[in-house]
Amino acid sequence: MRAMAVDRAAGRLREVRRPVPVPGRHEVLVRVRACGVCRTDLHVIDGELPPHREDLVPGHEVVGEVVGRGEGATRFAPGTRIGIPWLGRACGQCPYCRAQRENLCDEPLFTGYDRDGGYAEYALADERFCFALPEHLDDLHAAPLLCAGLIGFRTWRLAGGTTARRIGLWGFGAAAHIVCQLAVGQGQEVHAFTRPGDAAGQAFARSLGAAWAGSSDERPPQVLDAALIFAPAGPLVPAALATVRKGGVVVCGGIHMSDIPAFPYALLWGEREVRSVANLTRADGEDFFALLERVPVRTHVQRFALADANAAVEAVRDGRLEGAAVLVP
Repeated sequence: MRAMAVDRAAGRLREVRRPVPVPGRHEVLVRVRACGVCRTDLHVIDGELPPHREDLVPGHEVVGEVVGRGEGATRFAPGTRIGIPWLGRACGQCPYCRAQRENLCDEPLFTGYDRDGGYAEYALADERFCFALPEHLDDLHAAPLLCAGLIGFRTWRLAGGTTARRIGLWGFGAAAHIVCQLAVGQGQEVHAFTRPGDAAGQAFARSLGAAWAGSSDERPPQVLDAALIFAPAGPLVPAALATVRKGGVVVCGGIHMSDIPAFPYALLWGEREVRSVANLTRADGEDFFALLERVPVRTHVQRFALADANAAVEAVRDGRLEGAAVLVP
């Protein structure tokens, strides 16, 4: 099979040929039909996340068809379309798993980081951590939901969900454009923050229902209840704190962020809160996809061939997309 693996020395991807993998216990073999390109993939390729193995195939927003099953894998019949997310396995035994917080598992396995992911024609996955996908979503538009959607949803929930009447979204990329639609569809007021001078990104946010869109160095016209940060830039944390009311919350939705600079205590005072999101749980996925049956969300995507994965990665890196990049083998 064809796959795109990380060439750590070159800091990019290279095409490789490998045998089609054989599923083990609880595993399914999936023919990949689409795989989103997530900013976390950039952190893996660039070495900002410590490498866990050589010649890794990234990709954790995977949509595919089950074509083989290992011992004990009975959940999905052959021919079933499923989604493979970032959390590929949890131990089930550590204190976090026992407390229903498997996203904080002490011995997790992550798709496209610990095990090969979806930048390939075939992928293996533990069926217990996969999701059935809504039938109304095609492969291309479903792929970004497996991380941008799921992590965006968890970030939104930790920011108060619908109890936050007015929210800010910092970094209007794949995750934020999904959360924007989700929030607007439930009656929330969204304020979008983009890179300075990104008029196209601001217009895109307004087209999805944002009440206001401006640059990350601007103040919104009204104080916010919560701020959700999806850009991996530490200086956005104090900037976001300056926009939220007393008792408000700033949630950092990424797995990696540059250092947060020192800021005056006055920005945090008033019982404001800063917190992070770590991975996801299977319950997040079930709740998210159930919500999509009631609240319409359409991902905006740009399609790339598998062989053009480096171009897709650079498009995400440069912020030249409205929405998400998706690889199609």
